Amino acid sequence: MLANLRFTLRRFLKSPGFTATALATLAICLGANLVIYSVVDAILLRSLPFPEPERLMIVNNSYPKAGAAQSSSSIPNYYDRRKAIAAFASVSAYSEDSVIVGGEGAPARVAIGRITPEFFDTLGVKLARGKMFTDENLTFQTDWVAVLTDNFWRSYFNADPQVVGKTFLNDGLTITVVGVLPPGFRLLSSEAKFFRPASHDPRARQPWGRHSNGRQLIVRLAPGISVTEAQAQMDAFNAEQLKDDPAAEWVKGAGYRTYVLPLHAEHVRSVRPVLLLLQAGGVLLLLIGLINLGNLLLIRANGRAKELAVRQALGATAGHLARDVYMDSLWLALAGTILGLFVGEIGLGLLGQLGANHLPLGATIALDARVLVVVAGAVPLIALLLSIPVIWFNLSTRLSHGLQLESRGGTSSRSAQRVRQGFIIAQVAFAFVLLAGAALLGLSLKKALEIRPGFSPDPVLTGRISLPWNSYRTDEARDDFLKRLLPSIRALPGVTHVAISTGVPFSGGIGNNTLTAEGGKLSLKDTLAHYNSVASPEYWPALGIPLLRGRFFTDADSEAKPGVCIVDQAFAEFYWPGQDPLGRRVGGGGGINEYASVIVGVVAEVKQSDLTEVAGHGAVYFPSRRAGGTPVRFILIVRTSLPPESLGPSVRKVLLAIDPGLPIEDLRPMQTRIDDSLVTRRSPAILVGIFAVSALLLASIGLYGVMAYAVAQRTREFGIRLALGAVAGDVLRLVFREGMWLATAGLAIGALASLLLTKYMASLLFEVKASDPVIYLGVAVILGLVAAIACLLPARRATKVDPMVALRAE
Repeated sequence: MLANLRFTLRRFLKSPGFTATALATLAICLGANLVIYSVVDAILLRSLPFPEPERLMIVNNSYPKAGAAQSSSSIPNYYDRRKAIAAFASVSAYSEDSVIVGGEGAPARVAIGRITPEFFDTLGVKLARGKMFTDENLTFQTDWVAVLTDNFWRSYFNADPQVVGKTFLNDGLTITVVGVLPPGFRLLSSEAKFFRPASHDPRARQPWGRHSNGRQLIVRLAPGISVTEAQAQMDAFNAEQLKDDPAAEWVKGAGYRTYVLPLHAEHVRSVRPVLLLLQAGGVLLLLIGLINLGNLLLIRANGRAKELAVRQALGATAGHLARDVYMDSLWLALAGTILGLFVGEIGLGLLGQLGANHLPLGATIALDARVLVVVAGAVPLIALLLSIPVIWFNLSTRLSHGLQLESRGGTSSRSAQRVRQGFIIAQVAFAFVLLAGAALLGLSLKKALEIRPGFSPDPVLTGRISLPWNSYRTDEARDDFLKRLLPSIRALPGVTHVAISTGVPFSGGIGNNTLTAEGGKLSLKDTLAHYNSVASPEYWPALGIPLLRGRFFTDADSEAKPGVCIVDQAFAEFYWPGQDPLGRRVGGGGGINEYASVIVGVVAEVKQSDLTEVAGHGAVYFPSRRAGGTPVRFILIVRTSLPPESLGPSVRKVLLAIDPGLPIEDLRPMQTRIDDSLVTRRSPAILVGIFAVSALLLASIGLYGVMAYAVAQRTREFGIRLALGAVAGDVLRLVFREGMWLATAGLAIGALASLLLTKYMASLLFEVKASDPVIYLGVAVILGLVAAIACLLPARRATKVDPMVALRAE
């Protein structure tokens, strides 16, 4: 092998142009596939890092007829199901939260998890230190305990081995450490630093709270129990429980059902189609690259036909020749793969810029040992695929024909020509598929970007504030804080409006609850879920949301009796089409009662979580104290005449001056939030676009290379044609027509394949049909023009053949 390596290196160094082209092609194609495979492996293929992960399930409630097809579970669900369903070996509840850690002067808000005592047992994780808390810690008066992650233990407590029993400040409360998790533990995509009890009011365990969702129910199936069996038991349990459910009439009308779903599959469900599409694009690019290399190797083999014939005449067997070709391809594939690893590392950095870390389980993406094992297995396979056409050519060439190849007028066999032509057709077809997919995704992204969100996001700065319960337990304390905060920020240079809200578009946290409209066209059992949030009087001017009818809130509305609310145009048109909604009342899922709110204003509809979301969902806004009192957690909204980023330090300074122990988190411009919401559309469009451009380049190079080689091989023929009276235009049309025939065949096959394959992209497209004829025509034109240029250059060279020089060479 060492002798073979030296011989191969000498051959490659004698052909630097071929070697550089081959290595660059392999590096780009393999690097792209390494990047995408790393993502697919980390998110879709790799099992969750828990014992027997296939037994871990998530249990979700669903109310499809109420507009909430995917919903979480509730505290009563946890207590009801953890003992009653035999299919569940263990049941636990989980929710995400954030708290302030540290005291005055250096406050930091960190993510935490709120869990029930058996949570880690459900996952199959044993604590490295200490012990788990118990059911007694699930109330607000007894939840001052925490289980730390290994990283938090090392960073905050300096890996103190006696940490159990130590305390630290958490939202102004003294929290006692009861346990530490083992190194490497990470809960799905959570960034939780530690875990505290899922505390709640014991009264919330009653049947009336069964549909007050907000907790993720994670269960472990009993040994030998299938998902189907667990689902059947869940359905039977729900049917029995509906008999005493206070909301039975409503949940039946809402199509209520509970689904038992594999935890891993459900966690990555939203990104699975996108990742599979990107992996398919990467594979297509790799195939185009391998086809290109196959053509180059065939051309190179034809140039070595005499050498191989001489070796056969001297006694070389078919096995010797095949091994020689395979070793050439193997060293080439190995060198290309090493370069591909460097390209892959660069690609992973690009993916990070495109938002890959925000994907479910995205933090685990890396070119790790698992990926390297797959790469090591792919190298000999790639070498084999590159070798097969060359081995076939070598073994199919007759010895006498090979020995006669002396001059540049020699020609390759018709079968070899057909193979090369077939490769070109395949290249063009694959390039068509990639270009069509990229064009569809690009047009879909363009249409999404053209949508107006219904408000003016620029220049608006937003940030989250969570008031520690220990310091702000009463409405009066929270009101006093807001009375100091809002005027202070309003006084900053350039600030025009300041507001707070519990739910800001594209920021998460917007409520999606059932509401009842007085005199609406639907009955109580058909009540739908609508967006709802608490907002201060300047919320709409701060975001630039137009007032269509009535008025905005005033400071007095927080104490008004009866309460008041503002609805958007979609809500009003849904329940009172063509009527005046002012003065109507809006209540909760329980119907219209003394707690219902009177509509005082109608505002324009805005996009809440996605620019492409279906219109007409409807939103209702309440003043503070109407939805459980002045909010503890809210988003600060600041409209300014200055660049939003420049206002950040001043906002932080004002907040710390009011409360030195209170940080503001997620402080960023509103436009950035909108841009981030498009990451699942922008990233695939950019990546597939890169693949498509690479494929177009490779296909054009491949077509040019084959046509240029064909012209060189037919020099004698062209010389004779010109000597017998053919004009340059005749030769030009002959060569150009042959090349364009190959391109046209590839375009036709590619168009058909695209029609069959792009239909699977329908779920990723927005206002674009997967069979859009304009897209297909545009792709055909682009590919046709590139193919024409690739064919025209060799055709022009054919017209410049000197008949005397060509004939004298013979």
